[in-house]
Amino acid sequence: MKNLLGALTVAGAVLTVFVTDHAAKAQADAHAPSQVQLAATPPMGWNSWNKFACNVSEQLIRETADAIVSSGMKAAGYQYVNVDDCWQVSRNADGSIVADPKRFPSGMKALADYVHSKSLKFGLYTDAGRMTCQKRPGSFEHEVQDAQTYAAWGVDYVKIDWCYAEGLDPEVQYAKFRDALAHSGRPIVLSICNWGVKAPWQWAPRNGNLWRTTGDINDTYDRMSVIGFSQNGLEKFAGPGHWNDPDMLEVGNGRMKHDEYLTHMSLWALLAAPLLAGNDVRTMDSETKAILTNSEVIAVDQDPKGVQGHRVWDEGPLEVWARPLADGSYAVGLFNRGESQLPITVRFQMLGFSGTGRLRDLWTHQDLAPQENSYTATVPKHGTVMLKVSQH
Repeated sequence: MKNLLGALTVAGAVLTVFVTDHAAKAQADAHAPSQVQLAATPPMGWNSWNKFACNVSEQLIRETADAIVSSGMKAAGYQYVNVDDCWQVSRNADGSIVADPKRFPSGMKALADYVHSKSLKFGLYTDAGRMTCQKRPGSFEHEVQDAQTYAAWGVDYVKIDWCYAEGLDPEVQYAKFRDALAHSGRPIVLSICNWGVKAPWQWAPRNGNLWRTTGDINDTYDRMSVIGFSQNGLEKFAGPGHWNDPDMLEVGNGRMKHDEYLTHMSLWALLAAPLLAGNDVRTMDSETKAILTNSEVIAVDQDPKGVQGHRVWDEGPLEVWARPLADGSYAVGLFNRGESQLPITVRFQMLGFSGTGRLRDLWTHQDLAPQENSYTATVPKHGTVMLKVSQH
């Protein structure tokens, strides 16, 4: 866990070096060609932590896999079912990791098999340090052994945290996991979760498929917006196979308003962020389901061009973000971070063209009347209007 000040300090510090570090992305591509095949678009799935924390079990994961299928989330593109911290309890005499036999009586291999039987993929959590954040056994000095165990179990995705790692260098430690997973005999997505320590966007593309850029999110508008809007400037480090990760989704966990959850989902899609739902999908209401399964918003996140969006205009609490898409159009978000509804204008010159623009509202699924040179919408407090804009 990192506090808010730490996350902002990291984000602020990196903005001073972006202008000079143009080679990082090309260098990453050259060093990790195999990773591109694993996460050609940002991973989509579900993770247990935001809703359930340590209260994880075999029953929960099986029921969640069932619900991902029955709710339409699988059809919408969600594929990973990831167990976060607290599944492990000890190590055997030979050093192999042991799953909690009470909570996971069938074992992790059987659980992975069940998830795979639903045509979904299975993910687990570990820590690069000596213990996990909840003081379970970490993977320090067990990287190769754990990678081989995960591969034998059928794991498809590993999230690796950074607790109890005092004195360790994240660039060194995560490279150990990269090599261990590469030699495990199974393709496994590597999710680096070190909260932005040591500017991972500069070295993590050589080591993993996604990397956390800040401290943890929580289910409040203030925290979500601070994390999401601070991603501006990181876009040059993202692309197919390696993605900036502003943390998991809180949509549906109940502490934000509907407009705030729309902002959350819209911003993450524009950021080409991994979409890892963090709610109870077994009991989600229709409003939550509609946000998480909006095909047009998901298509922005999963656009094969793989270009992360960035801020193109701001004034006071108002911001316009844009992302170029593979079909030549732009995804555009009009964001109101203020405390009352306000008009926001996107000028098409912000997107590199003038004249008539074709527009589609991605949340209402409606084509709008063509506009000359600009488009203005009234945006609610903490809300967004998300558009697809193309030259007429």
